Amino acid sequence: MAEPKKVVLEVAGREVAISNPGKLFFPRTGHTKLDMVRYYLAVAPGALAGVGGRPMALKRFVNGAEGEAFFQKRAPEKRPDWVETVELRFPSGRTADEVVVGDEAGLAWVINLGCIDLNPHPVRAADVDHPDELRVDLDPVPGVEWPQIRDVAMVAAGVLADFGLTGWPKTSGSRGLHVYARIEPRWSFGDVRRAAVAVAREIERRAPELATSKWWKEERHGVFVDYNQNAKDRTVASAYSIRPVPDARVSTPLTWAEVPSCDPAEYTIDTVPARFAALGDPWAGMDEAAGSLDGLLELARRDEAAGVPDAPWPPHYEKQTGEAPRVQPSKRRAPSAASSAEASSAGASSAGASSAGASSASASLASASAASSGSAPAASAASASPAPPAPGKTTGPTGRRRSTMPLIEIARAATKDEAMAGLERWKARHAAVWSRLEPADVLVDGMRGRSSVWYRIRLNLRHVPEAERPPQEPLEVDYDPWQNLSR
Repeated sequence: MAEPKKVVLEVAGREVAISNPGKLFFPRTGHTKLDMVRYYLAVAPGALAGVGGRPMALKRFVNGAEGEAFFQKRAPEKRPDWVETVELRFPSGRTADEVVVGDEAGLAWVINLGCIDLNPHPVRAADVDHPDELRVDLDPVPGVEWPQIRDVAMVAAGVLADFGLTGWPKTSGSRGLHVYARIEPRWSFGDVRRAAVAVAREIERRAPELATSKWWKEERHGVFVDYNQNAKDRTVASAYSIRPVPDARVSTPLTWAEVPSCDPAEYTIDTVPARFAALGDPWAGMDEAAGSLDGLLELARRDEAAGVPDAPWPPHYEKQTGEAPRVQPSKRRAPSAASSAEASSAGASSAGASSAGASSASASLASASAASSGSAPAASAASASPAPPAPGKTTGPTGRRRSTMPLIEIARAATKDEAMAGLERWKARHAAVWSRLEPADVLVDGMRGRSSVWYRIRLNLRHVPEAERPPQEPLEVDYDPWQNLSR
């Protein structure tokens, strides 16, 4: 019997049409679009606690979990009249009316659009300028095992508690853990991010062998505390979101007693509904635990008074006052040149002096980092030769910047699978070189395209003797995300 092209569900007193209900979204587990809808309805009180009443970006997987997603910020023009929206203004100055899910019917409707996970902003629709969540995103670098991530989560809980906030943990559904803190909606996005930077640096101070607050990949080790997830326009998969991974794992709220022994593989589309029915929502008391950022902002002020500059922002944000030079340590010019450039861009003499001081502090931190890691000092970057581009390309693995790191580029691909397949071909040709690389030497970057993400793979040959380093070869996969972009 042929699969129906559409089923209509009665949800929250509304009719919601599910098109192609039998469409396979998780080929390895056999779960369909209708299975996802039923999952979200089974955990609706918990899912709505995370996403309800918040503007959300629609992350749509129209070809299933193993296909590429695209982000849709603007609500579809054709939508039921009961689907609410709210206008958001982004750092670029543009605006968009984003979807606000209000009930179970809204959940079913967004899943029908091909959304697998739910990605709300940390604000309520009634006040889009003042976040009510601080989000601690624990993102392990390659090679870090799960027990270390759990240990860092426990450190994060202690830091938040010491500064007057209650942490609420959940698995990310992918490789990491998230810890949320409900806060009073009294601070701007900038202040919330500033508090998140203070959290990240304090976690690093308390567990320097386990965690890092360093933004640049070449400086990271252990578990990266991604403070920039609190910048405006950033979203994180919410509680009870199914994630687009092969076994359909779920970003699952936990109690702190569960964290030291939790296994993220246990929380899936099949197991979480029964867990929710039996245990309820471990985050049920979050809204009653809203706290103040005053303690963390005071910590941030102490760091600034000690000469520690603002941490780097994401690349598509304008340069911020007090921010350290937004360039990888291995690509920085000599400190004197950097200070001059910072002073020039600041304009006023007083601002220039402040920026020069920040640059000097940053250069000192970079030099200390280089000394501890045994890498070349940042000042030598000015005399380094740019990494050569692959044949047929105009830029190399580091763009047009100079770098002390021996980087080569392997692939630029529309999908991660294509990029990884290119890496496998390179590995087959250079097995002896591959055996010398460490997990952190393999740089897999999701790059922002026009409306979707594309992938770049580079290799850092720092652990390969110079005489044995292979040259830059033609890219295994050569994708140009801007080829069809209208001027």
